[in-house]
Amino acid sequence: MGSFLLSSDASVGTGASLISMVVWLVILFAFMYFIMIRPQKKEQKKKDLMLSELAVGDTVLTTSGFYGTVIDLDDDMVIVEFGSNKNCRIPMQKAAISAVEKPDEATE
Repeated sequence: MGSFLLSSDASVGTGASLISMVVWLVILFAFMYFIMIRPQKKEQKKKDLMLSELAVGDTVLTTSGFYGTVIDLDDDMVIVEFGSNKNCRIPMQKAAISAVEKPDEATE
């Protein structure tokens, strides 16, 4: 009779530790989501919005660090002109643009 009580107490302790471990795993995944995944998705939405508002004449900064001016747009391609030399035009993917600066509008 005594051995039966010991085995049932051990299974209750194992079940409680299993529930405790599952709770800690849920807390850990929730923490990782709010610290790592959610900000990354928010930043991606911001970049997608920036690229969707891209227009001809905008000054862009590429991921490689070059500044240029957009002279033509396609669905996912863009042609950028670099420097004052009008012969330096390079086609690239929109994903290679890291920042966009709109041209200043002339006020009348």
